[in-house]
Amino acid sequence: MQPEIFLQTKVMRAAVIDLGTNTCNLLIAETSETGYRILHQSKHLVRLGDNKIKDGEISPEATQRTIESFHRHKEIIDKFQPEKIRVVATSAVRTAYNKTGFLEAVSDACGWLIKVISGENEAELIFDGVLLAFQNIENPSLILDIGGGSNELILARGTKIIWKESQPTGMARIINQFNLTDPISTEEADILRAHFARFHETAIEHCKTWKVETLIGCSGAFDTIADMIDGVNPGEKLRKTQEISIDSFYRVYNTLLQSTREERLQMKGMDFVRVDLIVPAVILIEFLISTNQIKQIVQTDFALREGVFYELINQGRI
Repeated sequence: MQPEIFLQTKVMRAAVIDLGTNTCNLLIAETSETGYRILHQSKHLVRLGDNKIKDGEISPEATQRTIESFHRHKEIIDKFQPEKIRVVATSAVRTAYNKTGFLEAVSDACGWLIKVISGENEAELIFDGVLLAFQNIENPSLILDIGGGSNELILARGTKIIWKESQPTGMARIINQFNLTDPISTEEADILRAHFARFHETAIEHCKTWKVETLIGCSGAFDTIADMIDGVNPGEKLRKTQEISIDSFYRVYNTLLQSTREERLQMKGMDFVRVDLIVPAVILIEFLISTNQIKQIVQTDFALREGVFYELINQGRI
């Protein structure tokens, strides 16, 4: 993938809704003479991964929150008048036994067809979004997208995927599966590390084989970490790419592991939608850093939504 592939003879505007396990995210962007331009980004807390996720169910309350979110997103989309609209749903929907009823209820209320994407397709689209930011990944790198329902890990170099996986180890599932204390105990943190080690064993093996030293963190928890380091409010600073030093990460990591929920709510840079999920998220990140002896961390805002946008304007897979 090279920058010139984004050149278009006419401007095309598209809206992408990414219905995740924790949030419902909207991106509106358009092609331009030099590539693309992001016009709007916003999100709502829908919590599809509420306490029913452990039963493989989307609750009636979560369904209603989703419908309300879609209505608010539609008001914004109508103002921008995009030529194309694409709505995708990820882990919580694809694993729910009542997903058919949920999809029908939401589609009937909002008039949009929702495409449920597989974990493999999600990883591919995340990679496409990352490449919009990087254009080329110089050295073998591990791309990590931490979600509410699943985590996507992608090993990549240049403009190609070497290997990828999607595992049901998202943070909403973690906090519903494990009864974590506030603040988390050392023993509980070790239990989570062992849990992540079991599910991501193959990823670690591939990282060792390819001598991966760079971790690319997509949106979500990585946005919050970068916001805390920079001392800015959530969403205040947009980043295509930003390096996070290992020392800076560990300062945030140690602060979060010692914190209570109430203390996290008061922290500069803490996103309210992530206050309950951030502690297990940084435990996963630290586990991957220490296990693979990662020397460089790069954060990017670009992930699934941007990947869907890329595929949409280029008549891709979805």
